[in-house]
Amino acid sequence: MSAGDSRKNSGTKARARARRIAVQALYQWHMTGQNIAAIESQFIVEQDFSRVDKEYFSDLLHGVPTTLDQIDEKLAPALHRGIEEVDPVERAILRLGTYELLKRIDIPYKVVINESVELAKTFGADQGHKFINGVLDKVAKTLRAAEVAAKKG
Repeated sequence: MSAGDSRKNSGTKARARARRIAVQALYQWHMTGQNIAAIESQFIVEQDFSRVDKEYFSDLLHGVPTTLDQIDEKLAPALHRGIEEVDPVERAILRLGTYELLKRIDIPYKVVINESVELAKTFGADQGHKFINGVLDKVAKTLRAAEVAAKKG
């Protein structure tokens, strides 16, 4: 493995850790209605951020609430129920994944889906990862149609 590969792998893991903490913070925001900046400060103090992409964590934590209406609008056609009826943990994961599909086109859609599935396996209900996979796959086909088509072709 070259030094560049090592840095890339380290950055990938740091982003995965950022997603993991962001899901917890977004869940807290949803459950408490607490101010995002206060939650961010709390998590930075209480969590070990030594191997976390702190900038990415902040982007996710602030980005999801500020684009919530757009995120939920994109999620709605992929759900068979209202977003508010989705389990709060899975809702946080879906919103984070949809935010990445919408705003972080530098991240391949398959990576977004895989990372979201892993988060669901860690934090979600027993079979929640299958639900997350199905919903985000539908959202990706809409938001990243050209990318999805290119992967199939």
